[in-house]
Amino acid sequence: MKKILIFAAALLTLSSCQSLKEEFQPVWGGYDNPEEEVPVTMNATHTIGELAAMYETGNPWTIDQNIVISGIVSTTDRYGNFYKSFYIQDETGGMEIKLGKNGLYNDYLPGQRVYVSCRDLELGMYGYKSGSGNGMVQIGFHDPSETYETSYLESSMLIDTHVFKGEIEGEVEPVVVEAADLPGSNDIQGLESCPYLGKLVTIKNLWYSWYDSKYKDLNEAFALLYLDSNQDKKASKNRIFISGENTGITTWAMSEEKMDEYLTSGIWDNVNIGNANDYNYGTVGDYRDKINPVNGQTYYGIERAPASVSQYFSTEQEGKGTCVQIRTSGYCRFADREIDPAILNGEKSINITGILTLYQGKIQVTVNNITDITVNE
Repeated sequence: MKKILIFAAALLTLSSCQSLKEEFQPVWGGYDNPEEEVPVTMNATHTIGELAAMYETGNPWTIDQNIVISGIVSTTDRYGNFYKSFYIQDETGGMEIKLGKNGLYNDYLPGQRVYVSCRDLELGMYGYKSGSGNGMVQIGFHDPSETYETSYLESSMLIDTHVFKGEIEGEVEPVVVEAADLPGSNDIQGLESCPYLGKLVTIKNLWYSWYDSKYKDLNEAFALLYLDSNQDKKASKNRIFISGENTGITTWAMSEEKMDEYLTSGIWDNVNIGNANDYNYGTVGDYRDKINPVNGQTYYGIERAPASVSQYFSTEQEGKGTCVQIRTSGYCRFADREIDPAILNGEKSINITGILTLYQGKIQVTVNNITDITVNE
């Protein structure tokens, strides 16, 4: 009897092991390889320029037509200077596609053709300011908060049913543009207005700083800081404009650590808090070295956060010519890279390759990587 029970237990154990082996077969035996992704081919119904021309200023449009655009990816978020979006371009211009994902460079490769089925997506503009000029038309989703004219396509389902990957056709060759080719403040993407907006371009011989003849100011750098970014970002009492001449900013942008270094150095202590014509909230220096009444510790009343910076350049020396702002994110890998002193003091010019855009009628260029900025010896 005892031998029979032992044999039965052994048989049960063997059976259980066999069941476990079958249950965990993928772990022990290896998973099946994923299916190879097959590039899509679609017919575009509109060029990027034609779609951009359908936008009416101040009136974002939830697209209710079967519109398909197609273009080649010209940007990458690998280096952090583009965020949850990429640009595509065709012969008529370029457009930003707002996808709410990081690491897009893994899925949408520079040089890859992409098709966008636009029905139910939102056509809007980012960066328009009445009296100053246009921003850039972009494709995204409806923003329920109506803070912006477009929001991100957050869900995979939305992305997969609207954005389709085609063949890799070769990386975009930047177009060399002269000062005369640069857009005006009210231009918009498209052949009839400016075919270079939203496209990868190269601009040569740019000189640091730009003189604003309207306001009689020399501009070198610009950054917007907040006392608390969780509060109203448009409220004067919450905004600090670091701008003009002698800002002390010598890096392309500012990480959180670099921003703290600049702030605590005292170089901005005399900068007013508020918007233009509304500087009634003290200075940056007023918010340094405060004492917390609860624990007695010193604190600073200005938020430490990575800060994007616009560096001002001109198509001519001594701040003359057309202004071109180089826009760099505080989150990018090269945010804290020091600008060559020979550039800052006007001894050397630069060549730049990046996406040509407008913001409030001002020309901006956003590079993919620091290697897109070269110094002329």
